[in-house]
Amino acid sequence: MARILTGIQSSGLPHLGNLLGAIQPAIELSKNPQNESFLFIADLHSLTTLKNGSERELYVRSIASTWLAFGFDTDKNVFWRQSRVQEHAELSWYLSCFTPFPMLANATSFKDKSEKLADVNAGLFTYPVLMAADILLYNANIIPVGKDQKQHLEMAKDIASRFNNLAGEDILVLPEPLIDERMMTIPGVDGQKMSKSYNNYINIFLPEKELKNVLKKIVSDSTPLEEPKDPDSDITFKLYSLLASETETETMRQNYLNGGYGYGHAKQALFEIILEKYAEPRRLYNYYMENNDELENILKTGEEKARIIARETIAKVRRVLGYGE
Repeated sequence: MARILTGIQSSGLPHLGNLLGAIQPAIELSKNPQNESFLFIADLHSLTTLKNGSERELYVRSIASTWLAFGFDTDKNVFWRQSRVQEHAELSWYLSCFTPFPMLANATSFKDKSEKLADVNAGLFTYPVLMAADILLYNANIIPVGKDQKQHLEMAKDIASRFNNLAGEDILVLPEPLIDERMMTIPGVDGQKMSKSYNNYINIFLPEKELKNVLKKIVSDSTPLEEPKDPDSDITFKLYSLLASETETETMRQNYLNGGYGYGHAKQALFEIILEKYAEPRRLYNYYMENNDELENILKTGEEKARIIARETIAKVRRVLGYGE
C-alpha cells in the first residue's frame, strides 16, 4: 500500500484553481483502496506570510470544510492541522541541522524574493526544511506536487539521506514526487494563473449573486455579439471547458464560431454549470462552516491519528541524535 501525503496552506480561501489542480485529484487518489492518504492543513507554513490569527482560523475552517465537502474520507485516511501536531516543528529543527546553507539559498521559495531581503523572514528561508519534516514525519511514499514544488521534494530526499547516513540505517523514508503533467494552469478572471496573490480567483462557495458578479469580471475582447469569436483565446470558454462535458463544450465552441453568441451568454453558462456541478459540495461546505463543533471533532480525531505516527518517527530520530526516546 502506498502512503500519499498532501499539504495545503491556510493562507486564503480555497478557489476553483485549488479544486481542479489539487483537491479533486488528491481525493481521487485517496479513493484507490491501494492508497493510504495523509492530508494536512499547513497552517504553520502560512505564518511566513499571514500574521493575522483570526484570518488564519477562518482559512483553516474553510479549507477543512472544502475537503470534507468534496468527499475526503476521514475514516479511511488521516486529516489534521499541522500546528496541532508539535512533532512537525520538532523534526524541522533537527533536520535544519542537516541542511546546508547553500541548499536553502538556492531554493526557489527564497530566490524569488531574495532581491528584497528585508521582506524575507527566517521562516520563509527555512520553508523547505519544514516541508521536509512534514513529509518525513509520516513515512510517506508519494507526494503529489506541482512542478514548482519538485525542487523542495528533492531537497527533502537529500536531507533524509544525510540523516540516514549518520544513523547508519534507513530511519527516514525517501519519498517520490507524483507530478500530473496533464494538469494545465487554471486561468483567473484576468487570464493570469488563478491565485490568491493576484486576487483573480473564483470562489465557488460564494452566494449566487456574489458568484455571478465575480464571473462578470472575467476579461474578454471587444468582438461584437453578432460576430464569430475564437473560443481558444477566451478565458470564459477555457473555464467552462474544464467543468463541462465534451458535448457541452463542443456546443459552446460552435456557438462562439457561429456568431450571435455573446460573452455574457458564455458567462451565464459558466455560472449555471458551477451551480449544477457543485450543488452538493456547496451545500456541505456551508454545513461544516456553520457547524464548527462537528468540524473541530473531525480535525481532532485526525490529529490523534497523525500524532501516533509522528511520535514513532520522532522517537527514532531522538534515539539516533542521543536525546533518548
